[in-house]
Order: sequence, then structure tokens, then C-alpha cells
Amino acid sequence: MTKKQQFLQEHNRLSSRALQATPYLLSRFKVDKPSLFKDNNWSVDKLRRPFIFWLTSFSEEELETMKKEGSE
Repeated sequence: MTKKQQFLQEHNRLSSRALQATPYLLSRFKVDKPSLFKDNNWSVDKLRRPFIFWLTSFSEEELETMKKEGSE
């Protein structure tokens, strides 16, 4: 299991249904916040809070659109 998969699993285990992530959302987050990934590490301690802030900055409609993009 990659560090990204471990982050996804741990984040989703700790999160409510509304904050559940997908691999696509994590990839978008990494593209939008490259300064957090200088060491390419997916540390739950370091990234979970910024990820939640990033995730909650979108409207429900925007999140649904991103989730659909990721499933195509």
C-alpha cells in the first residue's frame, strides 16, 4: 500500500461521510497545494488538516462535480 493509499484509508476512517475522500480528490489536492508535498510524503499528521480545509472550501455541487470527474 502506498503512502497516498494509507492517507486515504486513515482519513476516511476518521471522517464523516461528507468529508470522505477519493484518490482523485487527493490528486487534485496535491496539484492545488504543491508546497505541501516537497518531500512527496502523505503524512496524516501533516496533511489531514490542510486537506479538510481545502475540501470544505468547495460547495457541495463543486465536490460532486469533482467526484464525477474522478470516476470517469
